[in-house]
Amino acid sequence: MPHEDFEIDSLAAFLHLSPAKVAKMADRGKLPGRRIGGRWRFSQAEIHHWLETRIGASDAEELVEVEEVLGRDSSQPEEAAISIAALLPAEAIAVPLAARTRNSVILAMTKLAADTGLLWDPDKMADAIRARESLHPTALDNGVALLHARRPLPTILAEPFLALGITSSGIPFGGGVLTDLFFLVCSCDDRGHLRLLARLSRLVGDAALLAELRSCQTPAEVLACIEECEQNLPS
Repeated sequence: MPHEDFEIDSLAAFLHLSPAKVAKMADRGKLPGRRIGGRWRFSQAEIHHWLETRIGASDAEELVEVEEVLGRDSSQPEEAAISIAALLPAEAIAVPLAARTRNSVILAMTKLAADTGLLWDPDKMADAIRARESLHPTALDNGVALLHARRPLPTILAEPFLALGITSSGIPFGGGVLTDLFFLVCSCDDRGHLRLLARLSRLVGDAALLAELRSCQTPAEVLACIEECEQNLPS
């Protein structure tokens, strides 16, 4: 079996579902998979995309469930919840971000990330972001975009982290409204990426937090707003 594939049992363990439930979902076309020799196979890349899509379509309660599922790993001790504030270095926050077009945002955000020393190849990251945006824009209807590569790029990262840029005015970025808040998600593995995306999606669903971020003048103010919001997130 290719190492990029799940079988029924391994996917069930990953999703914390019963094998019977996974088989039923596959039979009903609810999971991306294919039969090989009469047995189900699931590409890790396709499952990753399926989970990412589910995160994007989830409401607040569903995101809590997704985050809990991804935070469980039967082979390791239970992991603490991801902290967005802890993954966002002050030097990776630009208020305002000097960019006025879609491409200049991508270039400015990857440079901002590279200036921390944690991203080693901003050009490769920028290309990966453009490729991801060409599949489906990451801009949301609340003026936030969650920039990321389609798959994690561990070979060009020192560690997982976030960058945040806030433009002085909204720009067209592929969503239904103008976008002015840009998070760059830099992940080193699929599971960590999905956990981070689920946590971040919960935060940016808070309209009060977004209003506060848009009024911030310094990175310190941004971090204080995010830390306060995270402390009040329902567990």
